[in-house]
Amino acid sequence: MKQEVEEQVVEDNYTKRSTVANSEDKYAYKGKKGQVLGREMSVAQRDRTQMQDVDVENDEGEANERRYAIVEESRIYREKVRKSEYSKTRPDVSVTKKPVPEIRGWNRGDSMQRYGYEPEYPPIRWPKSADKEFFSRKSFRDIGCKDYMIECLRVLGFSRPSNIQAMSFGPVFEGKSSVIADQSGSGKTLAYLVPVIQRIREEELQGLSKSSSQSPRVLILAPTAELASQVLSNCRALSKNGVPFRSMVVTGGFKQKTQLESLQQEMDVLIATPGRFLYLIREGFLKLTNIRCAVLDEVDILYDDEEFELSLQTLMNSAPVTTQYLFVTATLPVDIYNKLVETFPDSDVVIGPGMHRTSTGLEEVLVDCSGDEGTEKNPDTALLNKKTALLQLAEENPVSKTIVFCNKIETCRIVENALNRFDRKGIRMLVLPFHAAVTQETRLANMKEFLNPRSNKDSLFLVCTDRASRGIDFRGVNHVVLFDFPRDPSEYVRRVGRTARGVGGRGKAFVFVVGKQVSLARRIMDRNQKGHPLHDVPTSF
Repeated sequence: MKQEVEEQVVEDNYTKRSTVANSEDKYAYKGKKGQVLGREMSVAQRDRTQMQDVDVENDEGEANERRYAIVEESRIYREKVRKSEYSKTRPDVSVTKKPVPEIRGWNRGDSMQRYGYEPEYPPIRWPKSADKEFFSRKSFRDIGCKDYMIECLRVLGFSRPSNIQAMSFGPVFEGKSSVIADQSGSGKTLAYLVPVIQRIREEELQGLSKSSSQSPRVLILAPTAELASQVLSNCRALSKNGVPFRSMVVTGGFKQKTQLESLQQEMDVLIATPGRFLYLIREGFLKLTNIRCAVLDEVDILYDDEEFELSLQTLMNSAPVTTQYLFVTATLPVDIYNKLVETFPDSDVVIGPGMHRTSTGLEEVLVDCSGDEGTEKNPDTALLNKKTALLQLAEENPVSKTIVFCNKIETCRIVENALNRFDRKGIRMLVLPFHAAVTQETRLANMKEFLNPRSNKDSLFLVCTDRASRGIDFRGVNHVVLFDFPRDPSEYVRRVGRTARGVGGRGKAFVFVVGKQVSLARRIMDRNQKGHPLHDVPTSF
């Protein structure tokens, strides 16, 4: 009878995840090289704890009354949920941000499931509260989209604009230079593509402008070839579904002859990296006399490119004075903002509601790899502790997609070797390098494999430098591991922004830290949750 009651309580309380998420009950464990602090108990553990508390009571009759009171409470709650507006939706804890747990050394040999760590996310339907945080109340028609654009977006699966898309459509479509900033995964690419493409389409229908060879109407500069290829994919998706226009990409790493031949054809949108853009201008293969709009995607990253400022100056000198400039970013440091408003003082500034905040579906886990008190602490022991933590995470909690960020290519190689040795036969795991030590063709192939939803591997690991954090839209990433703490606090936001993307997105970010990085990581997490900018947070090196 006792076992049946316990099973009933566990089953009934499955629908009470959102209630349990706000519970003050916590577990705290300590181990040799690490400890898990502040991990919230799973539902099953909470119910077993309640039953154990009952069993220690002296009065058996009182214990039985409490058992049945728990079951009755669960039944009443379940009935309320069934009658509610979301009768088919299980309340989920990831709609709100959880407190930041801390982990210190993972080598005690215990399973993570002891800490209430669930190996897989259950299939759910997201409640409307998640939609309200991501989507605007306005429709595409309300913000000014034409019928052909609305139908195109409908075919692509977009029924409503996100907040940043609704906020930026008006000034962009009107031709105003603008700074467009919002958190990672908020839909910034379509926020500028939709109004820009509709604008040039309307001008073409009215006979005000048309396509020409070697002279695009829209130029998009991206910091990496991978991001440029992703923007091209978005352009082609629009052009294949009712909004005809021609787009192409020019970057390093591919046959130059093929790109030059493509430039001889009529085109509307040209996507390029700063270095290749400069080369085409200098050699006379590209002209900007027909340009209507120039987009600088991930402009804060572009400013780190040594060729960017020269590219920007060349662009401004070659383009007509009426050219519209759009500056798109997920982080807006003060120095970058000052440069933009100084050079383009008449620009509108469109800041989305998620700016400087991480996703509400993101859970951040702090992993202190410093080692125990009294043990030798040096870079070698820190690296060993990090590898141990990563391998235990891979073993105890396997998920479909994990991105591991390192600061150096050398560290990437160490991580790749550790993961490959862990799964020598390559049966369960596939390790995909994504950094400058591999060719561009290999990087693009690995990115395609990582994004493939039909992969035959149980777990995919993309091991990369910050190249993968620069605007690339990785959908369905379960975990992000910051194996090395980023040098720039703003890079932290970009790295963890590769998971929990879009409406209802959820994921976990494991932040490996040593020494003074522990307190710095706490400050960054706290400021992210409050929506404070990171420009006055010192770097970790």
